[in-house]
Formats: sequence, structure tokens, C-alpha cells
Amino acid sequence: MASLLTPRAAALRLGISYPTIKQWIYRGKIKTAKTPGGHYRIPEAELDSFLHKAKRPDTPRREMMRSVSGRNQLTGRIVELKYDGLLAQVKLSIGGQIITSIITAEAAREMQLEIGETVAALVKSTEVMVLRV
Repeated sequence: MASLLTPRAAALRLGISYPTIKQWIYRGKIKTAKTPGGHYRIPEAELDSFLHKAKRPDTPRREMMRSVSGRNQLTGRIVELKYDGLLAQVKLSIGGQIITSIITAEAAREMQLEIGETVAALVKSTEVMVLRV
């Protein structure tokens, strides 16, 4: 079952204000469910299409990180995380699509990755193939 967030938690996840997300709800920009008490709840998956616009928090840990020159960055949410020996499988939901990355378990632990967290996938490739769907 999909995880439901309060509007305040969703706003925090996207790095926007609570009044902004309330306006999005009222205008139908973001889909919600209502509790029996009439409170709005937002499915985590509904936030996926807004994550690429999310503001990044300026924390000391983030400030120490290096900048990356790659522009092929896709922002998404961790939906599955599996450790197996030296490797970790990280599945991201990016705009409703799932992308899987295999990284070292050590790197995943150093980054303190957790399910539900917003991260960016950096795609590095010399070729991009296109197929008709």
C-alpha cells in the first residue's frame, strides 16, 4: 500500500511552504485522499513529478559535498533498498518510472540511504538509445 503523507510532511519533502502545498491541493495541482475526518493526505508517489524542482536543504554535510559537472541528473525517491554482501541495490521512483542502480554497500551506508529519501541519479553514458513505444 502506498504511503500517505500529511500536507506539512509533503511540503517539507519538496522544500516548499505549507501554504503553497495547500494551494496546490485546492487547485487540483496535486492529487490527495481524504481521511474520514476530512483531512488531506498525499500519496508519496504523487510527489515524484515535483522532486526535480525541490529545493535542496543547505546543511553542513551537503556543503562539504563536491559539485558535479554532469547534467544528466534525475531526482527521485528511494522505493527499495537491498544490501547483499559488498553491493546495494537502490530502486528509485522518478516521475512514476523505476530506475535501479547497483552501488557498493559501503557507499550506500556512507550516504545513509533510506527508503523514502529524495536522491538524484546521475546518468553517465556515451550513448543514449531511443526506441519507438
